[in-house]
Amino acid sequence: MSIFSKIAAGEIPSYKCAESELFYAFLDINPVRRGHVLVIPRREVDYIFDMDDDELAQFQVFAKRVATALKRAFPCRKVAQVVLGLEVPHAHIHLIPMDSEADVDFRREKLQLSAEEMTDIAGKIFSEFQKG
Repeated sequence: MSIFSKIAAGEIPSYKCAESELFYAFLDINPVRRGHVLVIPRREVDYIFDMDDDELAQFQVFAKRVATALKRAFPCRKVAQVVLGLEVPHAHIHLIPMDSEADVDFRREKLQLSAEEMTDIAGKIFSEFQKG
């Protein structure tokens, strides 16, 4: 079982931003920007393009809902969607609020946020997600 599967199952704590029966969204613990969210399928699948067409479509629609909530919680020009990930064998989408392309530079130093800040950020996104 991947670390992301354990997070989605509640076996490892996370800063939940959104969830459905099929998908889960939580804050990246090494964010490149405040509000950096990871969106995952609850079903363990390593490669995003191994998902069948219907599941992939639903995954994108869920990610869109999370991105909309993220943009309302943290106003920005756009929300970047990045699919990377060789380190964790579980498909995931990075959603990052951005005002410039430099905001999505994974090589720069990651933010160090307190548990209180992370809880506040996740709460804002979750609240906006609940509004629909």
